[in-house]
Amino acid sequence: MVSVSIPQPSPSVPIAFLKGHGTENDFVIVPDPDNAIALPAPVVARLCDRRAGIGGDGLLHVVRSAAHPDARAMADDAEWFMDYRNADGSIAEMCGNGVRVFVRHLQRAGLVEPGDLAVATRGGVKKVHLAKSGAGGEDGDITVFMGPAILPADSVTVTVGGRSWPTRHVNMGNPHAVTFVADLDHAGDLLSEPSYTPSAVYPDGVNVEFVVDRGERHVALRVHERGSGETRSCGTGACAVAVAAARRDGVDPTVTGSPVSYTVDLPGGRLVITERADGEVEMTGPAVIVATGHIEPALLAHPGPGSETTPG
Repeated sequence: MVSVSIPQPSPSVPIAFLKGHGTENDFVIVPDPDNAIALPAPVVARLCDRRAGIGGDGLLHVVRSAAHPDARAMADDAEWFMDYRNADGSIAEMCGNGVRVFVRHLQRAGLVEPGDLAVATRGGVKKVHLAKSGAGGEDGDITVFMGPAILPADSVTVTVGGRSWPTRHVNMGNPHAVTFVADLDHAGDLLSEPSYTPSAVYPDGVNVEFVVDRGERHVALRVHERGSGETRSCGTGACAVAVAAARRDGVDPTVTGSPVSYTVDLPGGRLVITERADGEVEMTGPAVIVATGHIEPALLAHPGPGSETTPG
């Protein structure tokens, strides 16, 4: 195996970054088309730290697919690779809100136009539709074609405090444990990962959603994202919840031949999730860039105390 050295940025040249969010699931965005910036887990954790860094639920490393070893095989299908990291620096397969924010950055940078495009992720190539801006100049919504949900038959129980619930295992390119509860307060503070059994079902951890009904095909949730804790929104989680709610309600578009849509309220906003007759799950919602700036190079070289997080 040939060892490849990733060049480090000059210690005197600040690194550009942006800050964005999708339904208040917020991200540090680091444009790096040539994959020239090393971002080890402690550095990512420091950048996502809300006191010692910029602050975010995760980091979007924006790289051309051809320049990244994890995405070269997808380069013919998608020019850009979303190298996504959780707030603790660990690598994740996918982030639905992150894809929308990623595309909004590409649009603002003049790298893509409204219409259909593709984004490479560790969960595969995701097709995206970028709506045109409104008449008033406001950004249009972004729809991400998330692929079909996989519903393993594993029986999982989630426990918080003295309460336990049966859970629906849904995989949207990353794993989810969807739990229907009577009250969202039953999820507890979600500062630490809810316990689940058997733990072997999720060897790399899991995102846990707690869900209540708000009306017909209308639900609300709180979520603990692995590696990040409770977040204001989770796009793949909203997709998993909509699919789990449809099955609970006796609806399967692949059987009926008719699409079904659920409105999903999250602490940070609202998403509309549609499961099509071919099994494809579509997620539609906003994405906003809120700030641009520069990272001091010393922060990348010396992430400092409190950021020695072990990925996993």
